[in-house]
Amino acid sequence: MTACVFCRIVAGRALADVVREWDDVIAIRPLHPVTPGHVLVIPHTHVPDVGRDPGVSARTMACAAELAAELPAANVITSKGTAATQTVAHLHLHLVPRTAGDDLPLPWTPQQHTAG
Repeated sequence: MTACVFCRIVAGRALADVVREWDDVIAIRPLHPVTPGHVLVIPHTHVPDVGRDPGVSARTMACAAELAAELPAANVITSKGTAATQTVAHLHLHLVPRTAGDDLPLPWTPQQHTAG
């Protein structure tokens, strides 16, 4: 899986700003965070998406939940497939800290549907 950027990060062959590590999961800062504290939670095992291996997906979510417990408000988001905006074919969860009035729209929020 040398073409997979997340596999390279897990193997130590690509640089990343590591926030936390577990035996089988890593949390890193994304290159373009959408809010302060935004992290990606990534399993060491190459799993293409959340639907491929429920055990790996559950473990990755447990680690994201551990981080989310430290925040007053957050979105935990993953995507499955390019139609759902997945851009890297390696399971990853976005943990996005939120604050009141941060105006970060999600695809299903009213901000996305207003005519500008």
